[in-house]
Amino acid sequence: MGIKVYKGNIISSKSYDELSVINRGYVVVEDGKILEVSDSLSDEYAGEDIKDYGDKLIIPAFSDLHMHAPQYTQRGIGMDCLLFDWLNGYTFPQESNYKDNEYARAVYARLIRDFIRHGSLQVNLFTTIHYDACDILYRYLKESGLYAYTGLTNMDMNSPDYYVDETEESLRKTEEFIINHNSDDKVKLILIPRFAPTCSKRLMEGLGEFAKKYDLGVHTHLVESRAEADWSRELYPECGSDGAIYEKYGLLQGSGPKIFAHVIFPTEVEERILKEYNGISVHCPDATSNVTAGIMPVSDMADKGLKIALGTDVGGGHFMGIYRQIARATQISKMKEFYEEGYRRIRLANAFYLATVGGGSAFDRIGKIEKGYRFNALVIDNMLDEEYMTSLEDALERFCYIGDDRNIYERYIDGKLIDPDEVYERLLKI
Repeated sequence: MGIKVYKGNIISSKSYDELSVINRGYVVVEDGKILEVSDSLSDEYAGEDIKDYGDKLIIPAFSDLHMHAPQYTQRGIGMDCLLFDWLNGYTFPQESNYKDNEYARAVYARLIRDFIRHGSLQVNLFTTIHYDACDILYRYLKESGLYAYTGLTNMDMNSPDYYVDETEESLRKTEEFIINHNSDDKVKLILIPRFAPTCSKRLMEGLGEFAKKYDLGVHTHLVESRAEADWSRELYPECGSDGAIYEKYGLLQGSGPKIFAHVIFPTEVEERILKEYNGISVHCPDATSNVTAGIMPVSDMADKGLKIALGTDVGGGHFMGIYRQIARATQISKMKEFYEEGYRRIRLANAFYLATVGGGSAFDRIGKIEKGYRFNALVIDNMLDEEYMTSLEDALERFCYIGDDRNIYERYIDGKLIDPDEVYERLLKI
């Protein structure tokens, strides 16, 4: 690929609390890796061609660390329901459609196009219990160029008769899927027990064995609602808490990421486990508002040094862009501060960090415009207007609140331009 130089208004996270902003700065990239980020170009690169983006913003690509791929078709539907009514009335019937491979192909091609359109170039995906549909998604992800974690979802109890696996069959399919798919640098496998109440002890034991045998991480829901946490304790009284189930049954033994969606009501046990196993808690503001599960205590968890990322949780969430979750996370944190004495709201810099660095931590050197990182980046049409010349920070904030995929001018993965429509056309031919 050689050396490439990009010029524009560069915004990245310096820390959880602070943005790094370089007005009309330079990013030097070689073979997909960033060599230099500066406000003036080094003499070493003075002779290189420069791609000048003018007043546009150059920011890290977003990571969506919790999304249900099969629920893409139901986004924005059933939003007047609470969690369990929504699952039984909409989600389980819809996910059962993925026994039809043609249905899976049509949906997953559109899903991946939308990820790219909205700038989510690193994703972590829930699936269904259907081997062939999961295989289709895996192959589509490989072809797309996205960085991703995915696998086969496990659920063998407390699920509808038409959408549930027998325990040993679930384990057999999972191991077969691991053996046949665990070989890609960008698209990696992760274990996906749906959540504790849908998984028997035998299923959890088997998945724990796979975590150790194949060195895999885990992606599941954790203390998403008080009802879910209470149900988990009833089914697993020997564990005493939702998080302790995954520890006791060995699902945290692999070196892969431990990614837990929602984490709205963490106890001291969950907080210990998250810290000890380097777990990532995924805040999904739209989804937890829609199903009225609650609001993650982001500030409290950040103060304790816990890792946090953002997710759309589509279809519990209704919008594909993580940038809107930056806005929503900020909004609902103010509501939490208003109603809960002593809680501290988060700011734009905090939410942007979760969407880029927090999510990028599940991958390799992703999430910053900084030397040594991969150039997985977005170029944003300048949100400044002539009548009211705001700061670059204000331009970023405005994009998160009122921008959409039409404001994403270009997208880069490992320094290569990626076009959502071109990828979509390629997927349709697989």
